[in-house]
Amino acid sequence: MSQPLAERLRPRTLDDYIGQKHLVGNHAVLRRMIESGHVQSFILWGPPGVGKTTLAKIIANRLDVPFYTLSAVSSGVKDVRDVIEKAKSNPLFRTTMSPILFIDEIHRFSKSQQDSLLNAVETGAITLIGATTENPSFEVIRPLLSRCQVYVLKSLEKDDLLTLLYKAIKEDVLLKTKTIDIRETGAILRYSGGDARKLLNIIELVIAAEKGNAAIEVTDQKVVDRLQENPAAYDKGGEMHYDIISAFIKSIRGSDPDAAIYWLARMVEGGEDPEFIARRLLISAAEDIGLANPNAMLLANACFDGLKKIGWPEGRILLAETTVYLACSPKSNSSYMALESAIATVRDTGNLPVPLHLRNAPTQLMKDLGYHKNYKYAHSYEGNFIKQEHLPAELLKHRFWIGQHNPAEDKHIEHMVRLWGDRYK
Repeated sequence: MSQPLAERLRPRTLDDYIGQKHLVGNHAVLRRMIESGHVQSFILWGPPGVGKTTLAKIIANRLDVPFYTLSAVSSGVKDVRDVIEKAKSNPLFRTTMSPILFIDEIHRFSKSQQDSLLNAVETGAITLIGATTENPSFEVIRPLLSRCQVYVLKSLEKDDLLTLLYKAIKEDVLLKTKTIDIRETGAILRYSGGDARKLLNIIELVIAAEKGNAAIEVTDQKVVDRLQENPAAYDKGGEMHYDIISAFIKSIRGSDPDAAIYWLARMVEGGEDPEFIARRLLISAAEDIGLANPNAMLLANACFDGLKKIGWPEGRILLAETTVYLACSPKSNSSYMALESAIATVRDTGNLPVPLHLRNAPTQLMKDLGYHKNYKYAHSYEGNFIKQEHLPAELLKHRFWIGQHNPAEDKHIEHMVRLWGDRYK
């Protein structure tokens, strides 16, 4: 039988569905919606292998309405419009519940593709069910998101996975013909990582590797031997990608080198793009360390350049050194906060005119209008400094950069006080 075990065991009813009790358990929101026969547009968000597509197919089996399926990987705007036209031309249109359009991996749809759904969803031409592994807040356009309820699916818990495992060996048309003794489950549970499809693929792989008709014992060691390596639970294009890089940067910001190097290891093992990590290190060096240790940005930039020169896997050594250095460095975000403050002021005050003395005067007309008049060239004065105003008149004496107290920045503050006096005290 060529059909994979995961497909053979796909539940057909809610009673056979394993996991997601908060959504499909007794009196839960999705169960009530499905049993009522009135399904509104919604998006299922969760990691791979937790039952998003299965739920959509259960709805298709349960409700007596036209059901259309598209995959965002292979479908475009034309396919969406064709389905909508089919739905509208269906003789049952407007007499029963709207036809259902299920879009798998809806996060892969471009903005224009998602836009093509708006009118049909709003007018009730279709009921949309989307499935995504990505955070809809980032991947689904706001107008479409406002028309759909989002339901979060969770990784399957240990008890759910064990239920599925024993269901497979007892009920699957092929596995139930074999004598299978599950001696240990630690490795299967660890490698499946809450993913039902992955668990079923693992047990299918282990069983398929056995020869003859003898009883099959499943142990942790046998699972490890069959898999040969740990399929790291990391989706470099998915939600975990964002969560782990967030934990990584926050660990550096929090001066915790042990945590930072752990999250780096998670990304390395998960196959994250090394240049993505290097770029984030460079940003962290400027944003979180800044003037407290300007050498941090030099090292981060050297790491980025070196990574391109030496490649992988040796490049991970550069990432590790830079990660630990940044985590151990003193921290300051004064330059970043100065920019944020200045941007807020620009938005509040608009396009204030540049003072005349700061403007260049390449033409006689500009000179006649006072451009560049009374500008004082700093290098013409002792110490290469002379007091003059550089801000628009409306912002005179306004402070944006507030130095923070660390050995490096204290020197900058002292220098500014010597030049400007009370302005920087």
